[in-house]
Amino acid sequence: MKKIILICCMLVVVLANAQSSTVPDSSPKIDISAYVSPYQVEDMTDIARNNLENKLSQIITSSGLGVSSENSRFIITANIVVLSKDITPTAPPMQAYTLGVNLYIGDGMEGIKFSNCSVTLKGVGENETKAYMSALKNLKIEDPKYQDFIEKAKVKIVEYYNRKCDLIIKDAKLLASQNQFDAALFKLATIPDVCKACYDKSTLESKVIYKQYINYDGKTKLTQAKNIWAKLQNEDGAYSASQYLIEIDPNSTSYTEAKALTNSIGAKILADNNKEWSFKLKVYQDEIAANKATLQAERDIATAYAKSISVDYIVTGWW
Repeated sequence: MKKIILICCMLVVVLANAQSSTVPDSSPKIDISAYVSPYQVEDMTDIARNNLENKLSQIITSSGLGVSSENSRFIITANIVVLSKDITPTAPPMQAYTLGVNLYIGDGMEGIKFSNCSVTLKGVGENETKAYMSALKNLKIEDPKYQDFIEKAKVKIVEYYNRKCDLIIKDAKLLASQNQFDAALFKLATIPDVCKACYDKSTLESKVIYKQYINYDGKTKLTQAKNIWAKLQNEDGAYSASQYLIEIDPNSTSYTEAKALTNSIGAKILADNNKEWSFKLKVYQDEIAANKATLQAERDIATAYAKSISVDYIVTGWW
């Protein structure tokens, strides 16, 4: 009997391990933006639109996905159809709404729908707006029917990156070659870590592109510092030049020359004014600190770029 129990336990472990090796890990985060079209939702006020966007964000969060406010490629959106409007036989009479709410997840930049589901909501209020809002409040965040809806979308998102990984990286390299480093890093940063093979490739490429960026940026800032110092070799010039020198990354190919210029400026100030020039270039304490700073800088550049661009999501044909 003990042998049978032991064999059964071993089979459970083997099957669990086999399953975990074939099913994508859904624990890492995929970022999705909540979006409600300002033109295609029936009878919706701005307040109702904001409330609906919040509800959509909560649905995504409760499913273990991440909510992005920075123009994510993937969106969750909704279309609402007013199925009925009635007056209740009460004193005072109330407005009663029945709404058909259709939810969608897809690639908002290419206009590709991945999955959808529908719910019917009812609400009552003193006027049409309050009845509408009352119905939206009944949109349950953790409704079990959303699970299949979201799982289908997650599979499609992973398939998207597995299919287009090489093209995305190629596009990022092209942008970097045109000195559009922020756009290149943003493109790579959108790849979620559930797509492990593509994510690992993108991480390596991000490091290469970031190195290109700091070399380009360092060279530019060094040139600006040199030009200032060439025109104004006094304390004011030293201060102005230092505003560029301090921004040069220690891993930049221009860092050694920046140190030489810093020493030259210091020597000039000492010779002319008989006082030390108290300025130090940026330094990293060790390799760990440098790697942390690099990773954070990559993220900051991608985030800043995401906030700076305007995206018109395409949902035509989704409903």
